[in-house]
Amino acid sequence: MASVDGGTSAATPLGPNYWRLWTASAISNFGDGISTVAYPWLASAVTRDPIAIAGIAVATRLPWLLFSLPAGVITDRVDRRRLVAWMDVVRCLITVGVALVVLAGSADLAAPADIASGASPSPENAGLYLVVLYLAALAFGFAEVLRDNAAQTLMPSIVTQDVLERANGRLWGAEMVMNSFVGPPLGGVLIAVSFSLPFFVDAGTFAVAAALVFAIGGRFTARGAPAEPRRSVRAELAEGVSWLWNHRLLRSMGLILGVMNAMFAMTLATYVLYVQEILELEAARFGALLTAGALGGVVGSLTAAKITARIGPGASLFTTLLVSGATTLVTGLTSSAVVVWVMFALGSFVALLWNVITVAFRQSIIPDHLLGRVNSVYRFFAWGMMPLGSILGGVIVSVTESLATRELALRMPFLLGAGVWLLLYVYALPTLTTARLEEAKAEAERART
Repeated sequence: MASVDGGTSAATPLGPNYWRLWTASAISNFGDGISTVAYPWLASAVTRDPIAIAGIAVATRLPWLLFSLPAGVITDRVDRRRLVAWMDVVRCLITVGVALVVLAGSADLAAPADIASGASPSPENAGLYLVVLYLAALAFGFAEVLRDNAAQTLMPSIVTQDVLERANGRLWGAEMVMNSFVGPPLGGVLIAVSFSLPFFVDAGTFAVAAALVFAIGGRFTARGAPAEPRRSVRAELAEGVSWLWNHRLLRSMGLILGVMNAMFAMTLATYVLYVQEILELEAARFGALLTAGALGGVVGSLTAAKITARIGPGASLFTTLLVSGATTLVTGLTSSAVVVWVMFALGSFVALLWNVITVAFRQSIIPDHLLGRVNSVYRFFAWGMMPLGSILGGVIVSVTESLATRELALRMPFLLGAGVWLLLYVYALPTLTTARLEEAKAEAERART
């Protein structure tokens, strides 16, 4: 781990291609940060039904369940750089479409300030807006599956193995700053000006990101593929599934992350209602609340490698599970926006710690010609659980509200989620140990040589 103690890899330049990818990711995540406020606030201007609002999160994440596996085959068959760029183009066009629909019907939507004050929205074309949001979220999700899978498999072709953790850490840090610190507050301000404005800005960020990725030099097709005729999609997909399923450690890591993400999605499904009705925040303060994620993310990206070197990757992953459970529980019990901000910062810190460790781990042990497919299978488990979590979140709120108070209903996803985090910790203790992680890396290195 020379990159931690100032040895060789710390001095290794990351190169102009890396910085083009880094800049593109930072800019597109700036737009994503704006949309994290704009989309749920727009949904809350159409309906207060927790299941209807959760349905938008379901539509966004459903492609990870339906399309992750074939996306991996596509990623291993084409130039990964071009795939990333074209999916940014697609996301730009989808977002422009949403912006135009919102602009055309802006007079029919309740003002953001009225929504924050608890006014019940009743636009004449509420059903049409929901259909547009669902379709846009679904299409956006399919593009995101291809884009993100290709981007993650692109990294080992842009930087060397010895700087993967540093490269991923800086990339995650920039994404967190733009996604959670810069974007959300601006999103809240833009909403106050016009409901459509944040969507136009978001579309512009995807256009710039696409141009930067197109500017990355070289070809980025899979390396080291067997010299044989191209097989069927099913055969290539089966190879990726088999590789991951037979790797006990990576299989367990994917399943654990799947449950983690399901709990995360469960709490976020009706988060905008929790913020408006429990914390009593308007759009601008909602955006400010999300800045906590950036603070935690930046600290996590800068310190992940050092923390891993000091206490080991296994202990670092255990810390993520414990802290995530504790922050979820406290969020469910408090009514203080300040406390929620602190919990959000802590949760984002350990999330970055988990991501930096596990992404670099996957990139270092999976053969390059299988990287797209195995990553897609891993993400099928890890991200495919999110739409199920979103559905569960909306149902929990709706059912609890029918049996108890609206306030308890909006807190319930956090309270139940905290219990699941504790069970995950118990399951992971004998599995995600430092010794097993290091052994897996050593086996992969022997296989390459």
